[in-house]
Amino acid sequence: DDGVLRVLSRGSWKTFDLDKVFGSTSTQEQVFEEVKSLVTSCMDGYNVCIFAYGQTGSGKTFTMEGPEDNPGINQRALQELFSLVEGRSADWRYSIVVSVLEIYNETVCDLLARNRLERLEVKQGPEGVYVPGLTQIQVNTLEEVNEVFDLGRQNRSTGATRMNIESSRSHALLCVSVVGHNLTTGIQTFGKLNLIDLAGSERLDKSGSDGARLLEARHINKSLSALGDVIYSLRSKLQHTPYRNSKLTYLLQDSLSGESKTLMVVHAGSTCGKEYRGDCVFPDLRSEGERGGTWISPQEGCGGSRQIRGAIEASPRSPAKASLHDWD
Repeated sequence: DDGVLRVLSRGSWKTFDLDKVFGSTSTQEQVFEEVKSLVTSCMDGYNVCIFAYGQTGSGKTFTMEGPEDNPGINQRALQELFSLVEGRSADWRYSIVVSVLEIYNETVCDLLARNRLERLEVKQGPEGVYVPGLTQIQVNTLEEVNEVFDLGRQNRSTGATRMNIESSRSHALLCVSVVGHNLTTGIQTFGKLNLIDLAGSERLDKSGSDGARLLEARHINKSLSALGDVIYSLRSKLQHTPYRNSKLTYLLQDSLSGESKTLMVVHAGSTCGKEYRGDCVFPDLRSEGERGGTWISPQEGCGGSRQIRGAIEASPRSPAKASLHDWD
């Protein structure tokens, strides 16, 4: 069944109802086909978030970026974006602006700035959340976007832990703003596409983190928990949603609330053992058909490049009561 996932937890099997499960022979192309419609939604004026979430070394960056000869969601989404621009050129004109930033130890850093260590703040303005001083570059082709993204990728914070020799120690965000103008009616659309490679979650006792790495891990796990709280609040339609509990959720507030569309790519490593069972706290993202999730697991150990993929719709436990790694 390509819509069911079973997980062994504390001696018993838990069953998850899924949108889609991909087998070990699935390809990057097949995965992108599942998220392709979100790119179209961005062009139509929706705010969209696509997250890659999971334990450090589980293959999140492979899924989002991928190698040059087998690109991931980021590259394919941008390619689709410019293909849509070209296809609509008879009736529409589009302006596309990109920025690349990271959230490291709850500090927002502009990965395109000359002074990458400058701390930026997230502000609430009359038109929504924004980051004063953030570098924004207008692009007209996929090649121009790649040049911008390559610079940002080189500047991202990484470091070695016992679980991954090159662990991403920050949340990396590629943010694309799209403004459309219909030549006939004069109608304007405003959409955002946020492609987010989250920092790897990890158990502190297994990662071998100490000193600066320990501080990083604590900030990472705290922000991921805050993201889970926001998702639970939105799903449960609570009166208050704690966006301001982390820089990540505050920054993405406009793209998580209202009529926005969100996809969570949840990675589970087949050889990561018990560590990964806690990653089922985020899957229930769907709210009236607007939010969904994806499950991905490396076939060849943690950090392997071959993937087993699936899409999660609901968790058997309430995210509000589950911690990141309480399924040991």
